[in-house]
Amino acid sequence: MFSRFSRAARRPTSPDLVTAWERLDAGDVPGALRLLRQADAAPLAEVALVVGRAAATAGFDDLRTAASALSAHPDRPQALYDYGYACVERGVSHLAVPALREAVRQTGSVAVLRELVSAYEDEGRHRDAADALLAHEAVLADWPDRYLLVYNALLAGDLEQARHRHALLPAPDEDLWRGAHDRLNRMLRRAASAQEAGALDDTDLRGWQFVMGGTVLGTVSPYGFDAGMTGRFAWLHDTHGQCLAGLVRLRAVLDAAGVRARSVSLLPDRDSRILGLAAAEVLGLPAEPFEAGRQDTVVVAYDLGATAGDPRGAAALEHLRERVPGQVLHEHAGCWTDPPPVAADSVTLLHQSAVAPWAGGLRQGADGGVEQGDADPRPEEEIAASVVAADPEPDEGDGRTPADPVEGVAAFVTTVRDAWLRGDRDAVRSTGPVGSSRFL
Repeated sequence: MFSRFSRAARRPTSPDLVTAWERLDAGDVPGALRLLRQADAAPLAEVALVVGRAAATAGFDDLRTAASALSAHPDRPQALYDYGYACVERGVSHLAVPALREAVRQTGSVAVLRELVSAYEDEGRHRDAADALLAHEAVLADWPDRYLLVYNALLAGDLEQARHRHALLPAPDEDLWRGAHDRLNRMLRRAASAQEAGALDDTDLRGWQFVMGGTVLGTVSPYGFDAGMTGRFAWLHDTHGQCLAGLVRLRAVLDAAGVRARSVSLLPDRDSRILGLAAAEVLGLPAEPFEAGRQDTVVVAYDLGATAGDPRGAAALEHLRERVPGQVLHEHAGCWTDPPPVAADSVTLLHQSAVAPWAGGLRQGADGGVEQGDADPRPEEEIAASVVAADPEPDEGDGRTPADPVEGVAAFVTTVRDAWLRGDRDAVRSTGPVGSSRFL
């Protein structure tokens, strides 16, 4: 498989790339690709050697071919573009950026620039995307280029730039872009409301979560706030008390918005049914199986990503993309690194990886080692009762997270109430302008 590499006896010489090559010797493709994140300034021809070998191991023939061409001809614009395009298509956009950036420098091509912007967006590098577009402003078309400038300026937290450019952007002539235009209008309306409710700066996670998707964030993580997480959890082993605290905050959100639900709707996956039964007790409402057209109901999900992985849950989420009047979707544990296909109205917390309290998580064994625990086998109703009976007092954390009382959430909702009640929700696959460690 690697005969062409071995015949040429070509190996990288840059230290990071040598280490990545050694990871490939050990069969660790993910580890090698992680190391390449640190090699942004390494010679492209050498990076392509490593990527080509990794692609061959993974069976990605398109990327292997493109990487081979780039390693042989790193100065050719077509080779740079083909390699960058293949990297984006294979989900390794961070590897595409240096090649596409060089291709743009050589050619000034708007088509290549758009691919570079796509790679930046995949990586959450919205400031870089906006700057790349501004550097070539003279050749930009209104759609999609100037739209992309507004969108990326907004997600970079540059509201002044986004609003200025948005005012100059005409409505699209093609139906292809009308949805994007409408989404941009919604996001800017929500930004105006969120600015009234808080600082909307690079630490205002609740504000930017609302701007991006229309979702109200109930709690912030008490750990690592000033170390890059800014209120997000990385790995979380959830507790019954944290679930209850989230439901208490959901009740505060509904009260502040003046929502008067008549039922709690239970989604079909087990985690969501457990939490939904607990929510019914906390909210004092009857619990009923989810029905698409039911109005004035709170639909409760534990983790929408997990719900989407359940065949019946996926069907339910299709109906929830457009909600009927009075239908509120609440998610307890929302994944910020891989957002779900449907944006919730309310989410308790944001995590990278979470284990439900009743799932079989890791625990310390009798010998002091780590072992897989057993899932709680009790009926859903009994586990839900344990949630309702739990202590909802928050974890004090590391002491470096700003206070986040329930009254603060209620005040936020009171301020953005009109915008929230419009029901405009957008599933935006970005962390937005609030800085965070990516923990890859």
